[in-house]
Amino acid sequence: MRPIWFLCGLTALGLGLIGVVLPLLPTVPFMLLAAFCFARSSEKMHAWLIEHRVFGPMIEDWNRSGAIRPSAKRWATVSIAAVFGLSLYLDVKTVVLAIQAVTLGCVLIFIWTRPNM
Repeated sequence: MRPIWFLCGLTALGLGLIGVVLPLLPTVPFMLLAAFCFARSSEKMHAWLIEHRVFGPMIEDWNRSGAIRPSAKRWATVSIAAVFGLSLYLDVKTVVLAIQAVTLGCVLIFIWTRPNM
């Protein structure tokens, strides 16, 4: 089972890293998933992720209290607004805008209802 957990961890890590530059793809949930998978497959990768200077504190906050730092909430909100604004600027179809609005709205509700760290 360890190789499967490891592969899932690498996949989640890759998607999280893509999410750093692609705001529509959330980074933190994928990093949380990667940490979960690496905890079951690779002590070395789990330790690396937990000790990472950027991702480690977010994972620890979540593990400790299910909390998200206010700065991360603000950054996520700005990123989501930028993506939606870009879609408006590019004159994306109304149905796609509606799907984006609902999806991104739900993401924002989730983020802003988590406790602050």
